[in-house]
Amino acid sequence: MTETTVGVPLRADARRLAGHLAGMVVAMVVGMLLLGPLWRAGTALLGGADVLARADVGALVMATDMGLGMAAWMWHRGHGWAATAEMVAVMYVPFLLLLPAWWGGLVGDDALMLGGHLLMLPAMALVAVRHRHAHPAPARRHPVAAAVARRWPTGLALLMTVDLWVAPTVFAPWTLLVLPAGYLLLGTWRRQWGDRRNLAWQLAGLAGWGGLAGGALLAPDGLAGVLVGAGWLGHAAWDVAHHRTGRVVPRGYAEWCAVLDVAVGTTTLLAVLTG
Repeated sequence: MTETTVGVPLRADARRLAGHLAGMVVAMVVGMLLLGPLWRAGTALLGGADVLARADVGALVMATDMGLGMAAWMWHRGHGWAATAEMVAVMYVPFLLLLPAWWGGLVGDDALMLGGHLLMLPAMALVAVRHRHAHPAPARRHPVAAAVARRWPTGLALLMTVDLWVAPTVFAPWTLLVLPAGYLLLGTWRRQWGDRRNLAWQLAGLAGWGGLAGGALLAPDGLAGVLVGAGWLGHAAWDVAHHRTGRVVPRGYAEWCAVLDVAVGTTTLLAVLTG
């Protein structure tokens, strides 16, 4: 076997390993983004916000969020329980090694967090290399789990807005501009403007929500909140229409945006009524 032919599988292994690590890092970040609001909402209800603010508790909560995201991703990819358990353990071990020094006052909060993450990355690589020859087949999923997976945009939007139901917030008027801007950016990226009517509708939407944002900026606080909430709720209908046609944006994005818009619009109006 020549050096060239040896290099091909090595490069393929390296690409597969890099892709595996990249997917896990994304799963870790998603786990933190999705589960963070649940922790904040739970501690707000139970009065434990001060406990969550501790660096040691925060580090372990973060490890839990990352570990759950990691486990979900590896289960989806069909990895075995041993590999999954080892990778989840990697989320905790670096922090557990540093916590005695933190409790003893030898390292500060920043050193705990930074050191934990710096130790975590090479540990992840070692576990990934250990299992690099495994070629997992997609796991068979229960019909309920498959149905939940198909509705992942809805689940994502609901998780992202959990804390809004606990502590409703009046969103700033400028946030209304994000709604049409997302469609314009995605439509441009997907090259959807061959039909000029699509672009005309999106520009009309930008003008409409821009005008609503301007009105909210000039209105008194109470009325401004109502306009912002109505703008978010109105955009949910826009999402539903695009979900039905499948134009401009992917249907998954339209579904996620519709649920998010309803949650933000409703909680914004609740914040106005209870404020």
